[in-house]
Amino acid sequence: MNDFSVRLSLASGKLLDLHGPADITKETTEAIVNAANSSLLGGGGVDGAIHSAGGPSIVAECKKIVAEIGQLPVLTTGGRLPAKYVIHTVGPIYRRGRGDEADILASCYRNSIRIADDHAIRSLAFPSISTGAFGYPVHEAAQVAVVATVEALTSSAQVVHARFVLFDRATLNAYIGAFETLHKAGAISPLSIERGTP
Repeated sequence: MNDFSVRLSLASGKLLDLHGPADITKETTEAIVNAANSSLLGGGGVDGAIHSAGGPSIVAECKKIVAEIGQLPVLTTGGRLPAKYVIHTVGPIYRRGRGDEADILASCYRNSIRIADDHAIRSLAFPSISTGAFGYPVHEAAQVAVVATVEALTSSAQVVHARFVLFDRATLNAYIGAFETLHKAGAISPLSIERGTP
């Protein structure tokens, strides 16, 4: 199946793409975000794919970080990845909305953009954080992710381009649906919207 993109042009020349089906390990943005586990030593899904494609230098940096500071999100090099950097963040485990999952998930996106800003990174790509093994329903996660990313991107000093790189068409459709719902409600007002061909 061919990939598909929606590009939102935001204030101050900022861009947000919704892209998929696609493989985040092949992204050429300056940084990619890893939906990591708390050990930072790789796992399944996006985390495992990034560690596998990036090679042992990422694991070595992660071990050093865990020993020294033990907190996330953190920045490492991209190893053998096309992206120069990886920002590692741990999303919430979904507990049927009985906790503060939405706040934690939103902070993953906001803090990743903050770290990119701190390191003068201009572009970064996100997966759909917490919607795999951590069980966050994709449609709910997409609503949180889109709002948090637009807000953080709009106010960022360095980051001018963010992209959601979504693994399959169902996840892409959930993110496009979240954007359309928020746009109709007036919560997100891009200057322009460009759509690729489905």
